[in-house]
Amino acid sequence: MRSSLAFDAAWLFAVFLGVALVAAGGLAARRVLLDRGGGTVECGLRQPGGSWRLGVAAYRPDELRWYHAFGILLTPDTVLERGSLSVRSRRLADPAESVSLGKGSVVVECSTGPGNDTVELAMGESALTGFLAWLEAAPPGSYQGRLPLPPGCS
Repeated sequence: MRSSLAFDAAWLFAVFLGVALVAAGGLAARRVLLDRGGGTVECGLRQPGGSWRLGVAAYRPDELRWYHAFGILLTPDTVLERGSLSVRSRRLADPAESVSLGKGSVVVECSTGPGNDTVELAMGESALTGFLAWLEAAPPGSYQGRLPLPPGCS
């Protein structure tokens, strides 16, 4: 009876270990697929009234796509439109936030649209420099059709 119980426990442990390895491999493969497009940074996200969620932000020409770190889908959890995104303030993460976000993280409060919706992003100093550069440097022609052209231009 004891050997049968030990044999069952060994099989249960082997199945658990196999499931854990497949899950870890799936998360790693998802991260590689997200990174293939380029322009990705580790980024925490907090919406009003919520807690910090860790993830990956991917820059696209007209939007910032945020993916949860432990998600399984390749679709973004949050999409922030570049044209309506603006930085309100920035600060260093407080000690309680640094536990989950990492030491040296910078928290940026952003306005996400005309309704004064806000979102907070947390990232390292070098990632913040890239974020601010992306936000300020729109590709040529990206605002075509949104802004009125001066008289005589077509």
